[in-house]
Amino acid sequence: MPSIRARVPFRHPVNVALEADAPVGARIADRVTGFLGSWRFLAIQTFFVLIWIVGNVILLFHFDPYPFILLNLAFSTQAAYAAPLILLASNRTALRDRMTLEHAAAEADVEEEQNERLLLGNREIAERIVQLEEKILALELQIKVAIERLER
Repeated sequence: MPSIRARVPFRHPVNVALEADAPVGARIADRVTGFLGSWRFLAIQTFFVLIWIVGNVILLFHFDPYPFILLNLAFSTQAAYAAPLILLASNRTALRDRMTLEHAAAEADVEEEQNERLLLGNREIAERIVQLEEKILALELQIKVAIERLER
């Protein structure tokens, strides 16, 4: 079964530009934080911690006794690296959001100009229709007058 997180090429111009222009470090930060924020990571880390604790408590291996200082050091190191990576990824997300909003605003401006041109065209058409109606009424009046003259 294919993964939900399968790489799908970006279609929106902002996302395409950000992905194409992203430095290697930013791409790594995106992927690492994507993994750190997944259920897969939580399951792997939970399994690893359980094996670590159970193995040290029942003395399968005894390199980190009860207060698990080495495990705490590993968590601290992980947190020290995860925090800046999360900040890098969130900065890129904020940039993507800002660029998406700017792109949407520019598109809205274009659409507004198109709508204004359409409204102007519709207004001109409506004015021409009014002029044609006035001419038709004038012609009808002339025809009516001409018919009344013929009937006399």
